[in-house]
Amino acid sequence: MKKVNDEMPEEYDFSGKKGVRGKYAKAFKKGHSVRVYDKDKLISDKFFASIDSDVREYFTDSKSINKALRTIISIIPSKTGTATK
Repeated sequence: MKKVNDEMPEEYDFSGKKGVRGKYAKAFKKGHSVRVYDKDKLISDKFFASIDSDVREYFTDSKSINKALRTIISIIPSKTGTATK
């Protein structure tokens, strides 16, 4: 079994430093993009948005959210006056 060294290396000097709780939380709740590149070519670009806690009680995953939104979209009349698929 590998022995774990619990001591912090000297180059990690955090004396006089204080962390900030939730520093990026506000920006994260607005949503964020993740881009995946292979060399210089963009493979994937996805946007992730946060879900409020009251909504999360009813929709626990993206599949349930997408199903609900598709149901709503299907009953909204299109610009030509007919419902969409």
